[in-house]
Amino acid sequence: MLDSVRARLTLWYVGVLALALVVFSLGVYALLARRLHQRLDTNLRATVEAAAASLAHEIDEGETAPQAAQSTVLDLFIPHQALAVYDAEGRLLAERHARDQARARLPDLSVVPADRPVLSDLPDPRSPGARLRVAAQQVRIEPRGPTYLVAVCESFDAVSAELAVLRQVFLIAVPLALTLAGLGGWFLARRSLAPVVAMSESARRIGAANLDDRLPVSNPRDELGHLAASFNELLARLNAAFAQQRQFMADASHELRTPLHVLRTAAAVTLERPRREEAEYRDALTMIDGQAARLAHMVEEMFTLARADAGRRPVERRDLYLDELVAEASRAAGVLAARKGVTVELAEAAETPFRGDENLLRQMLLNLLDNAIRYTPAGGQVRVRLGREEAALLVTVADTGAGIPAEAQPHVFERFYRADKSRSRAESVNGGGAGLGLSIARWAAEAHGGTIRLVRSGPAGTTFAVVLPLNLT
Repeated sequence: MLDSVRARLTLWYVGVLALALVVFSLGVYALLARRLHQRLDTNLRATVEAAAASLAHEIDEGETAPQAAQSTVLDLFIPHQALAVYDAEGRLLAERHARDQARARLPDLSVVPADRPVLSDLPDPRSPGARLRVAAQQVRIEPRGPTYLVAVCESFDAVSAELAVLRQVFLIAVPLALTLAGLGGWFLARRSLAPVVAMSESARRIGAANLDDRLPVSNPRDELGHLAASFNELLARLNAAFAQQRQFMADASHELRTPLHVLRTAAAVTLERPRREEAEYRDALTMIDGQAARLAHMVEEMFTLARADAGRRPVERRDLYLDELVAEASRAAGVLAARKGVTVELAEAAETPFRGDENLLRQMLLNLLDNAIRYTPAGGQVRVRLGREEAALLVTVADTGAGIPAEAQPHVFERFYRADKSRSRAESVNGGGAGLGLSIARWAAEAHGGTIRLVRSGPAGTTFAVVLPLNLT
């Protein structure tokens, strides 16, 4: 039962309320007990002072001490208090019992001062363990005249009865309040957690096949609404990731199918006849070698992106000079460009210290250069420039190709995307790329805290720009 959040919330609520009620009850009980005892003392003090004044007045009127004492106890009739008058030696002159037959008793004479009443507790002889509250005061008629003692007592029964009623009220009210609070807390917890139960049931039904489903949001402004909205955003990201993976698999299958078909066709045609000329075998093996190289390159690029998506391709940063790396990549690309009749021009750049992953940055530059060379016709140019733009480094790769169609420009960084499908098929046969180079270049730039963007593309050519943070060492 304690595994339920509703049960734990209810128990916490009842526990805190029980603690509050116990503290409140004890405080009220202690305060009331103190007030009742103060009231008892006040009444006893008022009675003993009135009796002392009455006794002094009766004696001043000429009555004898016994007569004055008798008149005093008869005049001051308070049913729940016992009153007695004693002489200086403690001999009883007159008394009146309380309604409960309690009798006034004198405390130790040595503790009774001459100027004010004294209050004390004395044993009640009527009941073992019971106590009486006693107020006593000396009465001196003249400065050198005789001294009398007035004692008023009252039992604690009335105080105890009121406190007993209060205890009974607390013993009934507190458990009843806790029971009602527990039931109310259980209801409120169940009502408050109902959206969580609904979200849990909806989440249990969501799988890879229906990631487009969403959790219900009962109130988007409260905490549970924020939780459901956050979970829905997570589902949207997962759905996008699954869609990307499905598209990746479909595109990869499509791209791998063409070279594999070429390989099988070349091998089958070559093996149709038992004997062929050496040149025919060499042509077949050359085609097979080209397609195998294309497959290997494609698998390597796919493996790189898979590791990047899984976060298992660490960025190994070290100090380097970016201008030297750009120059090295341009020279390597220049060898490939020369075979096609394309020239690679590198603008002069200042010494540029940088801290990054040399292999990853080289692959990014080579992919951009390879893409530019591939779509630049013979006699064209590819221009590379390294410079600074405000607080960042800027690497631009511009070509003089035919440009990218306007409708394809937003998709150039998508995996396996190529605008010209007929050219894509021709490249697949001739060993061209698989449409992953720009995706890898974008990931490499972002891994270094930078960005890559298509600056422009038209009949005059295409320009890509890489912006890297300036982290001079």
